[in-house]
Amino acid sequence: QVQLVESGGGLVQAGGSLRLSCQASGLTFTSYAMGWFRQALGKEREFVATVTRNGATTDYADSVKGRFTISRDNAKNTVYLQMNILKPEDAAVYYCAAGLAPWPSSRYASRGEYNYWGQGTQVTVSS
Repeated sequence: QVQLVESGGGLVQAGGSLRLSCQASGLTFTSYAMGWFRQALGKEREFVATVTRNGATTDYADSVKGRFTISRDNAKNTVYLQMNILKPEDAAVYYCAAGLAPWPSSRYASRGEYNYWGQGTQVTVSS
């Protein structure tokens, strides 16, 4: 069955960096756009970043532009989220997701476009 397994979360000081990874299995990875979402305590899950199936095009939430970078390694079935200059408001559970991509340019900011989700990894940012 399809599995998305996130790793790399943890506790970091404000201004620091973390790199999240999401290993996919049980699906044809290159057929899927990938995304990262996050959910803070008491808040709705929100879009963070997405990347096309070949990694050529990315989109970001305004709140993370210039600080976060999404990338993928199709040979390793893995998507990454490099997070720099972390702020306390970035603290959340981070989820990766896979959405079937019929076009090379397909990438999604909407939760409803994603078919599969990981279990999440906690990111805590101390001020």
